[in-house]
Amino acid sequence: MLELSESSFILQYDHKSIALLEKYSGKGFYKLYQSFVFENDITDKDLINIISFGYKHGIPQDADLVFDVRFLPNPYYEENLKTHTGMEECVRDFVLKFPQTKQFLEKVSDMLLMLIPHYIQEGKSELVIAVGCTGGRHRSVTIANKLYEMLTSRKYKTIIRHRDMEKG
Repeated sequence: MLELSESSFILQYDHKSIALLEKYSGKGFYKLYQSFVFENDITDKDLINIISFGYKHGIPQDADLVFDVRFLPNPYYEENLKTHTGMEECVRDFVLKFPQTKQFLEKVSDMLLMLIPHYIQEGKSELVIAVGCTGGRHRSVTIANKLYEMLTSRKYKTIIRHRDMEKG
């Protein structure tokens, strides 16, 4: 929660888009948002936002592109991986070892690299890419991290958030 000393409201930012927040909170919020992103070396132009999520918690409402990775083998059913997350090497290694994972990452990466310049050309200033699995702890986290690495290595301004990773 963020409290502003010179204002009369408290704004709790969850996963809503900047446009939606602006609609309800006015231009003052947008100035605050700009201040935040510039201080953190992020610009609000051509920003890619990657969100991992669990379908059992709902699809992010502001997602432009949604990728379902529930077809990948699930670490949840491996006793030694169940309590871990996609941030940990043991889960990453499990998810990434399958041929279908490699193929999926190649095809999605190719598609994103083709689409993103066109979104930018059309004037879209924020692109929200959501990656979902059942609970949002294992597969979606791993795949979202790989997409983040790929996009940042190509100098796209990208942020990542694992919305449901701690929900269990």
